[in-house]
Amino acid sequence: MSHFQLGVLFFVFMTGSSMINIPGPLIGKAGNGAWLSLLISGGIGFGMMSMLLYLHRRFPDLTYVEYSRKLVGSVLAVILSVLPITFLFQMQSAIVTDVGLFMISSMLRETPMYAFTFPVFVIAALTARAGIEVMVRMFTLILLLTSFFIFIVLLLAIQDYDPSLLLPVLPKGIKPVLHGAYFTFGFPYVEIFLFGMLLPFVVKDPEKKVSISRTMFISLSLNVFTLCTATVCAIMVFGPYAADKPYVIFAMARIVEFEEIIQRIESIIGMSLILGSYMKTSVTLYVLSLFVSQLFQLKESGTIVMPLALFGFLTGLVTFDGSTQWGGIVATIHPVWAGAVFLMPLLLLTVVALIRKRV
Repeated sequence: MSHFQLGVLFFVFMTGSSMINIPGPLIGKAGNGAWLSLLISGGIGFGMMSMLLYLHRRFPDLTYVEYSRKLVGSVLAVILSVLPITFLFQMQSAIVTDVGLFMISSMLRETPMYAFTFPVFVIAALTARAGIEVMVRMFTLILLLTSFFIFIVLLLAIQDYDPSLLLPVLPKGIKPVLHGAYFTFGFPYVEIFLFGMLLPFVVKDPEKKVSISRTMFISLSLNVFTLCTATVCAIMVFGPYAADKPYVIFAMARIVEFEEIIQRIESIIGMSLILGSYMKTSVTLYVLSLFVSQLFQLKESGTIVMPLALFGFLTGLVTFDGSTQWGGIVATIHPVWAGAVFLMPLLLLTVVALIRKRV
């Protein structure tokens, strides 16, 4: 894939389902300082990105699993690869579970959740099996479509914006902001780690007109800006009541009215959530298949995509008992789990790479 396609894939992965799922719960934790939480967790994301790019410059043709073996040996590399796989299994089911919970809570309440999660897994698995070239070409078009839908909703809601609701920014001090940063660190910014497996697939630019680092940092900056914008817009529309709406952008689309022509356009936001989650699930499945195939030195990663997707589907059926429990898992367990298996191994490899370079 080209540098541009890498940027699109990264933006899709980081923003896809986050745009719908993040603002409401984040406002509930951080209040009017929710956008500050995104800036803090986004800054941590920039740090993780810097480590990934440094390791990529040291080993431009190797993935995370491959340069782990070079840096710390085969035994420790297996441990540092198995740890991320544990969360990747949970992550793929979590993304699709969010789609199912959204559908049964907002649209089709009487339909069983597996009626939504199973088709998403099937289509995502077929896309991941088709390969990364197919994904980046398809996702570019889908990104334009979903971005247009969300932009239209935010634009048409201007008449309902009340900037005075943005104040005070820190009525309860800095602790709620840090709580929100902890939440958004676990989803989505620690997930930047996955691109350590995808950077080697970028076509090298012999003239160095565009660097991978520049592309990735621009995409991450756009992601932070987009999430901050959506969060600020939600606060200006609903104020403190935005915390009571888990899918606050969907709720904004419900109240949008433009004359008598455009009304009740929440369905396009629902479509955007499904498409965003589908794209993110496809990338996660592809990375998971790469992890497993390279760890066990399999010749073809595509053959295990379907079994991995089936495992993710079954995991989503037994992981939780309700939306409240699921919200607690995402808000409290995921940041710790992902930090332990994504951030800590990456930090260890970066330190080892720096020491070995000096030696």
